[in-house]
Amino acid sequence: MKKNIQCVLFDLDGTLLDTAPDLVFAINQLRLERKLNEIPVSLIRSVANLGSKELLRVSFDIDENHPEMQSMREKFLAIYHQNIARETRFFPHVDKVLQYLDDRYIPWGIVTNKPGKLTDHLLKSLRIDHRPHCVVSGDTLSRAKPHPEPILHACRTLKLQPSSCLFVGDASTDVTASKAAGTQSLVALYGYIHGKDDPFAWKADGYVHEPMEIIDWLEN
Repeated sequence: MKKNIQCVLFDLDGTLLDTAPDLVFAINQLRLERKLNEIPVSLIRSVANLGSKELLRVSFDIDENHPEMQSMREKFLAIYHQNIARETRFFPHVDKVLQYLDDRYIPWGIVTNKPGKLTDHLLKSLRIDHRPHCVVSGDTLSRAKPHPEPILHACRTLKLQPSSCLFVGDASTDVTASKAAGTQSLVALYGYIHGKDDPFAWKADGYVHEPMEIIDWLEN
């Protein structure tokens, strides 16, 4: 197995940050406006990293061809932007992993499909915008994950070869992008993995059940 890791790149939602509670809050504001009952976080937690259209599909049983999809999506994103850091926090011990990397001068960055406006606002709201060595959002480039270009762009920004970088994510798109980019891949099993998914079928280089295992994987 390759290792010799010189940088670590992370997905954002479901890997670094537990954003599901605030996404559900925004969804529930829309539901309350429509005289619908609120839904629990558990109902959409497994799709919280799949984008606003998928969240709306699951929460309202509509697809992207629905005549209200675009207006609902715009309203949802506006509400979410206003409430982006009400309950969002690092997953337990993620801060220790990042401190481990900082202490060893191992650069780390973020590669997410979250729109840049939301990514930047979230990182600033949590006062961690100064910490990543690079941030690539879903609209930074013309293509997003599962295309490898966002990860390759991050590697170029850090001036490192993809083979010396580790990408940590919680979705099949993360592993697909990582493999295509030539980085090593690690799956965060603690993240937003759908119950019907088999993450071991993605054939990543490694799997972790909780964030501290990332350190173990780097050291062993």
